[in-house]
Amino acid sequence: MNEKRLAKIGHLPPSAKLVYKVLETGGQFTQKDLIRETSLPARTVRYALNRLKEEEILIERHYFIDARQSLYGLNVPKPEVMTA
Repeated sequence: MNEKRLAKIGHLPPSAKLVYKVLETGGQFTQKDLIRETSLPARTVRYALNRLKEEEILIERHYFIDARQSLYGLNVPKPEVMTA
């Protein structure tokens, strides 16, 4: 984890840090998956997701398998391309 991202999540509540870690290790999850993986209440997971979105750490995508849900993942910066 780079220094900039560590500084962004350092002040967040423990629930947001746990959701971040689950997303970091597991990739993309729906909210239901995150509730199951973290064993946190639904309301707490929603709060954690909102805090991560506010910090622009999280991206929310459409979940095409079930349009009623969203798919959450980390906002990983694209590598910079070096030109010669």
